[in-house]
Amino acid sequence: MTDKSDWFQHAIDSLALNGKAERTQEAYTRALRMLCEFYAGKRPEDINEAELEAYFLHRRNHDHWSSSTMRICYCAIRFYFVKVLGRNWQLFNYLRARTESRLPAILCEDEVRALLNCVHTAHNRAFLSTVYACGLRLQEALHLEVSDIDAARMMIHVHRGKGAKDRYVPLPHSTLTRLRAHWQTHRHARLLFPAQGRDCRSASASNTPMAKSSVQGAFRRAKREAGITKRAVSVHTLRHCYATHLLEAGVNLRVIQHHLGHTSIETTMVYLHLTHKGTEDAYALIDTVMKDL
Repeated sequence: MTDKSDWFQHAIDSLALNGKAERTQEAYTRALRMLCEFYAGKRPEDINEAELEAYFLHRRNHDHWSSSTMRICYCAIRFYFVKVLGRNWQLFNYLRARTESRLPAILCEDEVRALLNCVHTAHNRAFLSTVYACGLRLQEALHLEVSDIDAARMMIHVHRGKGAKDRYVPLPHSTLTRLRAHWQTHRHARLLFPAQGRDCRSASASNTPMAKSSVQGAFRRAKREAGITKRAVSVHTLRHCYATHLLEAGVNLRVIQHHLGHTSIETTMVYLHLTHKGTEDAYALIDTVMKDL
């Protein structure tokens, strides 16, 4: 490797061969690029262990990077230095990012409906409604294809989920109706949510899904118009709302885990902290059981 393009491409190739998802590749290569830029364009193989330790301390103590950002930084640099360069330094044995236990923001059902009613572009309304109704991640919904809709079984086949895991999720009848109406506006042979183009008339010939930024912009505008002031509310919040509202409706936690595509039930159990429904039901049941004592 002789210049930046060489090591950068080497990093991308190594991550791809390791089976890392596209977004992970982007995050890891960005972390490596920031390291090299910090040391005035040095190549990774020219950075020594002491410099690497100083870099981590600077990002943590001076730049005050969050635990999640530091975790990505550690994982990316550890992968390249250990797996690609073969640098099994002692530093990598004790790198740890503090785990944060923040609960996600949640909207009640009325707030979700008020927000969706403030989405005034039909394609964004169809998209965001589908994200909520099916508990999808943003990237999963953007890459939905016409063939993923199983109308006979009322299911959506989610491909390319997090961790490259496929799954099926229930498709509500109202969502199917909305998706059919949306597809009629562009009739794209493959993509369910193709990019609209500047004139909003190029969707049928588009080769790419709608831009993530345009969907996020539509969400932010609708949130403001709906008067929602809760912090950290994003498109992904709709997925959290899906899980919480199903739990409150009495859907089994294991079923919700499957619909969300979580590997571990512990990941899904966070939604138990976001609802009082189970607690209220428990109080009523305990009162009933103990009433004759």
